[in-house]
Amino acid sequence: MTDVDPTPSATPLTDEWLVPAVGAAIFASEEPVAASELARAFGGIAVCEVEAAVRMLEESLEQSRSGLRIEAVAGGFRLATRPEVGAWVRQYMRQRNRTRLSPAAIETLAIVAYRQPVTMPEIQSIRGRDPSAAVKTLLDKKLIRPLGRKKVVGHPLLYGTSKQFLIHFGLNHLGDLPSMEEFGELAGLAAEEAIVIARTTASAREEAAAGAEEILPLEEGEASAVGDDDDLDWEGSADPDDTPGGGH
Repeated sequence: MTDVDPTPSATPLTDEWLVPAVGAAIFASEEPVAASELARAFGGIAVCEVEAAVRMLEESLEQSRSGLRIEAVAGGFRLATRPEVGAWVRQYMRQRNRTRLSPAAIETLAIVAYRQPVTMPEIQSIRGRDPSAAVKTLLDKKLIRPLGRKKVVGHPLLYGTSKQFLIHFGLNHLGDLPSMEEFGELAGLAAEEAIVIARTTASAREEAAAGAEEILPLEEGEASAVGDDDDLDWEGSADPDDTPGGGH
């Protein structure tokens, strides 16, 4: 018996269907899609053709006064909301994030985002409370990841944000992080909580920069034991030149 692929092959992609196909693929993807990935999927067409289709799609959305736009995020493209409807979207996002993450998890995530790389004891020093449960929640949701171990006694794990963190908050890289107060509002923190965290993380960042601490790599097999191993090869959060909070 001959095995038959139940999925019919796509017909050759013509010029008139390139822009709709690119838009549909971006919409259907759960994560930002790279132009090179679309080019391969569409029969090995040139990447520049995909990029031109993305630009045409952007123009079409602009001319139709759509509430959506094409946004460059984490090295790819995705559909995002326009700034003109941002106030209503932020209101929805605040409600969603409050529902999905506890206040302790949101507060811990903010500390990691603006202080990274940071250890559990350092998070506890800033929060004044044990962050173990919150850190586990953030690891389970792949919003943070272990970057390595700090070169001090005990070699505690150092945590930073993940690619999923960028996607969740619509950031292309860590340099796009807003001010701590703005991030706190987006994430669902009360204004006074955001201000306190902003002050404490700023002080901690200055101390860390002065110390220029060395990060020890995780040992083989250790990543899966602490969680979020899917993102460990991604370099966006570990780039020392991409330190968050600069200029805010």
